[in-house]
Amino acid sequence: MAAGPLWLHRVQILVGPDQEPVRAGDALIGADGVLEALGAEAVARARQLDLAPTEAGPWLLAPVLVDPHSVLEEPWAGPAETLSSLAAAAAAGGYGTVALLPWARPWRDRPERLGLRWDPPLELRLWGSFSRDGADADLACHAEQIEAGAVGLAAAAECPPWPLLERGLLLAEAGDAPVLVAPRLAALTSGGFVREGVESLRAGWPPDPVHSELLPLQALLSLAQGPATRSLVLMNLSTAAAVEALAGSPRPPAATVCWWHLVADSASLAPTAEGWRLEPSLGTPRDRQALIDALAAGLLQGVAVHHQPLDAEERLLPLDQRRPGVAGHGGRHGLVLPSLWQELVALRGWTPGQLWQVLSWGPSRLLRQEPEQLSVGSRRWLLFDPWAEQGPGAGNAGTGGGPSLAANQPLLDRPPRGMVRATGLRVADQWRLEPLPPAADSPPA
Repeated sequence: MAAGPLWLHRVQILVGPDQEPVRAGDALIGADGVLEALGAEAVARARQLDLAPTEAGPWLLAPVLVDPHSVLEEPWAGPAETLSSLAAAAAAGGYGTVALLPWARPWRDRPERLGLRWDPPLELRLWGSFSRDGADADLACHAEQIEAGAVGLAAAAECPPWPLLERGLLLAEAGDAPVLVAPRLAALTSGGFVREGVESLRAGWPPDPVHSELLPLQALLSLAQGPATRSLVLMNLSTAAAVEALAGSPRPPAATVCWWHLVADSASLAPTAEGWRLEPSLGTPRDRQALIDALAAGLLQGVAVHHQPLDAEERLLPLDQRRPGVAGHGGRHGLVLPSLWQELVALRGWTPGQLWQVLSWGPSRLLRQEPEQLSVGSRRWLLFDPWAEQGPGAGNAGTGGGPSLAANQPLLDRPPRGMVRATGLRVADQWRLEPLPPAADSPPA
């Protein structure tokens, strides 16, 4: 039996960009998950329906989040993640839009491979491929991919060969669509997979030199000064040196950062914890602080989930033998929003508007979309409780850590405080919104 309408009373309401939450507002949510009214109209209609108010003082009603790039290799029968499990995991974490990289089997480099879809109100966006088969030998058909609906073009996990990259950018067959490039060269990592520093030496991990990111970045920044490269977007900056180089550029291109680089570093992560093996490499405390400062200053425009799921069998391999990646679309109530709320809002004093700028509105602009806003008649909203305790033991990776099938979900043994209590993104057969009591230690409304 479907739940009835819900009257949220004295809830914080964040409507859209360049705004801060309206405190002690009211909202009416329909039984089908549609946002039916805000403010005085919500109160009047709720009283007409004879609804009891749900006191929601500590909670935040806000637009959905946007993930500018993640990975899904086998959408139909993948052991690590499928199209449906990813949709469920994204919705649970409040992500209304996810843009998938072309990294797949087969590689998504032509129009007929760009047909993946989600049912509304979830939105799936697909990046086209910069090179054919992702092999960095020949250019893919750029114009045809954009015509088929690709949001832009993306290279593989490292910077393409310089002549190929320059030729593709100068031809500009994709028009003004973004071109996503990782400033990384695998040949310069010396086989290391944790950023070089005192911390990696103490832990005994093979170090990845800073110049594996800095040298290709400097070349990309030089290229970005030309007229034909206005669409260049840097993917997943990860070091303080890269931030310094970006800040010193006369015309810095847009850039993203992976959420995990903002909440973990080589000094804070337990030796047995999930999250050591990823590309680009996990950084030092100085790297993490520089990335956070760059986000606050607007030098980095968006936080990417960069979800890279692994199955349970592959996760058992030694770190130096398994593929890199961390699953971000995971946990029963999401991982990214609670983690970054605690790190940036609770600990560092960011406002909710600043957080939504890097988790929703900035990524929307990178994808050339209109920024998300709370709209009456829409289901693209989330209700976040920053005080809720998820509690340890939220399930083993891949067998209970939320809707995601990924085995490399971090933080399942110590999930961050906070959860997405409800969202209109749930499909009809999963939708059930009921009055939920605040956590016992929540601040008074």
